[in-house]
Amino acid sequence: MALMTSLAAMSIDAMLPALSMIADDLGAENNEQQYVVSAFLLSFGIAQMFFGPLSDSLGRKPIIYVGIGVYVLGSTICIFASDFSDILIGRALQGFGAGGPRVTIIALVRDKYKGNDMARVMSLVMMVFIMAPILAPTIGQVILLFAEWQWIFVFLIALAVSSVTWLAFRQPETLSEDNRRPFSVLRIAMSVLEILRIRASIGYTLMSGLMFSAFVGYLSSAQQVFQITYKLGDLFPLYFAALASGLGLASYLNSKLVHKFGMRRLCRTASISICCLMVVFVGVVYAMNGIPPLFLFMAFMMPAFFCFGILYGNFVALAMEPLGHIAGVGASVVGSMSSLISVPLGALIGQQFNGTVLPLVSGFAIFSVTTFGLMCWVEYGKKEL
Repeated sequence: MALMTSLAAMSIDAMLPALSMIADDLGAENNEQQYVVSAFLLSFGIAQMFFGPLSDSLGRKPIIYVGIGVYVLGSTICIFASDFSDILIGRALQGFGAGGPRVTIIALVRDKYKGNDMARVMSLVMMVFIMAPILAPTIGQVILLFAEWQWIFVFLIALAVSSVTWLAFRQPETLSEDNRRPFSVLRIAMSVLEILRIRASIGYTLMSGLMFSAFVGYLSSAQQVFQITYKLGDLFPLYFAALASGLGLASYLNSKLVHKFGMRRLCRTASISICCLMVVFVGVVYAMNGIPPLFLFMAFMMPAFFCFGILYGNFVALAMEPLGHIAGVGASVVGSMSSLISVPLGALIGQQFNGTVLPLVSGFAIFSVTTFGLMCWVEYGKKEL
């Protein structure tokens, strides 16, 4: 479960050291290389809308098999890509395929466990998922030391095939025939309408999408920031891992603090903190002509990533809180809606890269402030939409 959940993160972050090579080999402009990330994320978000309800109808394992099959097909297209459009098609198929295991795994764990047992299994899954962004760029960089960038996709295929083989032999189907429900577009549409009518659900879904927009902007431009702006070369994965560790620490502490302080209080504190932090940093970056010293960039961004780690998981949980009666479809809708918000906006941030960190920092500041405004609307509003 953990390996399959981390497949999406590995597919994004392992590619980051290779983006400039891909752009050079396939004739893309510098900022166009970011589409290798955004094409994956966009189709990944769309896929969750369909795979979740399909798993309720056809069973968990068949949907995972289909998803991995599409993922391997997309990876193979990327390996043999002869121009930049080929690799974008392959990445879109990769993202769509990865969406199947991502949304189905949560349902599978829910079928098999409940209460403290489910919390224990999901904690293990999330620990591995958190490690993926820390290790993946280093894995990608090591592969590039010995081989061409196409071998990163070979590694990803091996990871996907090994995990689905493990699943096939060790994990029985968890959704019995009696508990399956027919796939219904109408049921998905009704779930969307219900979410739009619930202030908390739509509000926190929008918040998760907006906050993730800043993170997508970072993923899209991180390689350029570290290797072009700060000229770190092969040290890029180390600095990327340092910022990613803030997410891991936040996820660990959140699991300890949420029972004591509650999700809403933690979200308020983290939201106010990241707003203040990034608004101040925008002023600092502007005063330094867009390129602050590396130590100052890391000093501001690490606590920002920590706050992001607190916010994102809690936002999803709060969006799902009123949707227990439609949890499966609700999870698909919330995941898809937040992705469809974050990917275009995050790509917009990335496309503004101009050799400085000002567009990235400004994106974090704008979306942090907007998110806090939405939080106030949800928290203090008396009526649902």
